[in-house]
Amino acid sequence: MATMKDIARLAKVSTSTVSHVMNNTRFVSDEIREKVLRVVADLNYTPSALARSLKVKETKTIGMLVTATNNPFFGEVMTGVEHYCEKHQYNLIVATTDGDEERLQRHLQMMLQKQVDGLLLMCADTRFQASSHLNIPLPMVIMDWWYTDLNADKIFEDSALGGYLATKALIDAGHRQIGIITGDLKKSLAQDRLKGYLNALEEAKIAVNSNWIIDSHFDFEGGFNGMNQLLNKKPYPSAVFACSDTIAVGAYRAIWQKGLRIPEDISIIGYDDIELASYLSPPLSTISQPKQELGKLAIETLLERINNKNADYKKIILKPELINRSSILIK
Repeated sequence: MATMKDIARLAKVSTSTVSHVMNNTRFVSDEIREKVLRVVADLNYTPSALARSLKVKETKTIGMLVTATNNPFFGEVMTGVEHYCEKHQYNLIVATTDGDEERLQRHLQMMLQKQVDGLLLMCADTRFQASSHLNIPLPMVIMDWWYTDLNADKIFEDSALGGYLATKALIDAGHRQIGIITGDLKKSLAQDRLKGYLNALEEAKIAVNSNWIIDSHFDFEGGFNGMNQLLNKKPYPSAVFACSDTIAVGAYRAIWQKGLRIPEDISIIGYDDIELASYLSPPLSTISQPKQELGKLAIETLLERINNKNADYKKIILKPELINRSSILIK
């Protein structure tokens, strides 16, 4: 296998000149640069990423740890993260825990052993609770939510605003009997979406019916079970705010099994705008989270943290927006 010394010998330059050409770290004349690159091409030389990482103490690798991936939203976010990693010429290692604390610890050790330059954390499952506090000596960015407080930059979306927009869309369509299926209220964004729902009802002077507030989970089963609870109420609401699109998909199934129709018998709005939402029948109205922007900001914020570990921690809030489709009946 060719080395930089081989290139230097054949190009009749020093190894430091070869290094400067390969890494663009110092001016080298066009004539010398062309000579070196010609030899590089002839030898089919590929720089050693390991050797470079040992020299500059960076691996150009980012780790991403997600506690669960059964919600398509998180898969779509990971796609955005991977895109922006590639754009910045970083590799991405993704690990999931499937709700297992021991697996979480193993993955963390693996990330440390691979000497990742920084870590992205995203907790997708509120039922995951690790007993031990994590001591992670790496630059970190928390995306969406994490189950414990950490010294890290944080990127959230304005869930209270999103909850308000979803509920107001139902009110503007003429509905006044509006239920909600929340995610687990241990999760701060679930609390915020509920807060937005309550604010919209208060603004419209609509009385809150506590029987129509169902505490569930951000998954298909949570939506299915939550909607069945609502449909067993007498009366059940004419419209429902499902606090995630996965909840809405589960709710669609429960409504179908009862022989009811969307939106003729019950209107529904979701949250996240996963790709599946536009393919449901009828297409799901929802609140769109800026997933691509989330991925972009996560990478850019982490790279800033890697380059300036002593900077003040940042908290970035993203704005959601309403996507109107066909799942809401206008009265």
